[in-house]
Amino acid sequence: MIHRTPRGFRDILPQEALARERITETIRSCFSSHGYLPVETPILEDRSVIETAGRIQDSPFQLFDKDDRLLMLRPDLTLPIARMVASRLGSNRLPARLRYVAPVVREQGALRGQPRQFTQLGVELVGGEGADSEAEVVSLLADALARLGVPDWYVVCGSVAPLTALLKTCGLGEGFSKKVLRLVHDSDLVGLDELVLSEEGLTAEQSKAICELVRLNGDEHIVERLDALMAGAGVPEESRGVSALRHLVASCAPLVRQGRLRFDFSIINNFDYYTGLVFKAYAEGIAASLASGGHYDAVLANLGLPNVSACGFAMSLERLQEVLGEEGDSGVVTPGVRLADRPLRIAIPKGSLFPDTLKVLEAAGLPVEGLRDLGRKLIVREDGVEYVIVRAQDAPSFVAFGGADCGICGRDSIIEADVDLLQLVDLRYGWCRFVVAEPADAAGKADRAYKWRGTMRVATKYPRITQEYYDRIGQQVDIVQLHGNIELGPIVGMTDRIVDITATGTTLAENDLVIVDDVLECTARFFAGPAAYRCDLRIRTLAQKLANVVSHKREENS
Repeated sequence: MIHRTPRGFRDILPQEALARERITETIRSCFSSHGYLPVETPILEDRSVIETAGRIQDSPFQLFDKDDRLLMLRPDLTLPIARMVASRLGSNRLPARLRYVAPVVREQGALRGQPRQFTQLGVELVGGEGADSEAEVVSLLADALARLGVPDWYVVCGSVAPLTALLKTCGLGEGFSKKVLRLVHDSDLVGLDELVLSEEGLTAEQSKAICELVRLNGDEHIVERLDALMAGAGVPEESRGVSALRHLVASCAPLVRQGRLRFDFSIINNFDYYTGLVFKAYAEGIAASLASGGHYDAVLANLGLPNVSACGFAMSLERLQEVLGEEGDSGVVTPGVRLADRPLRIAIPKGSLFPDTLKVLEAAGLPVEGLRDLGRKLIVREDGVEYVIVRAQDAPSFVAFGGADCGICGRDSIIEADVDLLQLVDLRYGWCRFVVAEPADAAGKADRAYKWRGTMRVATKYPRITQEYYDRIGQQVDIVQLHGNIELGPIVGMTDRIVDITATGTTLAENDLVIVDDVLECTARFFAGPAAYRCDLRIRTLAQKLANVVSHKREENS
């Protein structure tokens, strides 16, 4: 009998443990030299208390104790430390410079192959001066990366303040603002463009500012471009968040000169958590950030400490191991080569999307000769490009977990994959729509069953799309996931309805099914992994070329 650890957890043997110890000691020494003191918090927290501090971003493990209190294993350290500061220190003992090294635990789906326990090393500066705190914490992160000898690292910064101020200036109400923030949080830049273009209450300058802001990236000069966008949209100067970014540039001048400090506003997220600067640390050749952090005053306000500045970051020990050449298991593919020394890797969908994908890549100027006669090839290497041939449904996972830098697939595959991606360009081919359908001779039967049963039984290949639709219309649904011939579900009485993809409706008609409602429309999209997009100029260049191709075709057809 083999005595295994639970899925997503593992033993760490001496050789790896020694490497982790060396890395931890280097970081601990760095933090300590900057005046940060160690703290520890319980591995178990009262969920209701932590939810008072802020929305829990990651799925926690939960359990009830003998007092029937709902407890959770901490999924990060920031909220527990904020809770500790508010309850144990208060405003009289601030500013507080705190550091920690501790494991965190997050639930992961069984089919993702990702670890569920991580070790975070981080700092929290609570009660400092706002802009000074941001500069101090970013400089400390830079010092830690330098002391470790991380190769080709840099810190990418953005801020949530400009977008929130811009939306307030637009004055279109909470509903519109929530939609914008949700799309930005989900990195769906295509959906953001569609929403903004459909909103008649925006001026041309405001529409431009919203869509361009999240695409701003580059060196310190981007801050001035941001200021110009905000001014053009009518955002008051004192609300733009630009002065804090200028202060960061001035305070971190050595990093700016070395090219270690960059800006990319696709990084902004968690608008109910962060209130100013958001930043991540990257190194070339990895598919995820080494560290992330930001300014989160709202968390302290929720815990009874209003007007208290809070800023910090957490580093991933497992990712640091791998980028430093040690054995590790971060769940992130690490090619271990400089971007300049390897081709751009693109996930290409085989099947119905393949012919149009080849055309759009060729129109964008990419070499595609090797794609014209694939045979059974899985990888096609061209000049400066490496095409990875995958099923459309698998393309998002290849990109999210580092098997490719960017890719193409239908919007439906991106939704179903539910991984961290940046949706960059709507390529406008491969159109189809998702619909709800039922047997023509059973009209009204499903609605009557829902009234007494309280739930709708639906067969589908697409459980996430189906769940999102029924959540949107406010109906409870029981989903029966099938992998083919889902039309049979209601025909044989197993389900009430189906949610399926259709282009012409022929299959539905042949099986005597009628459409009850539309769910969503889908076309092919070009997308990228967040780390790859922020690290590799070639991806942003390709995205712009593809957008130009699409725009040119639309002009030709208009």
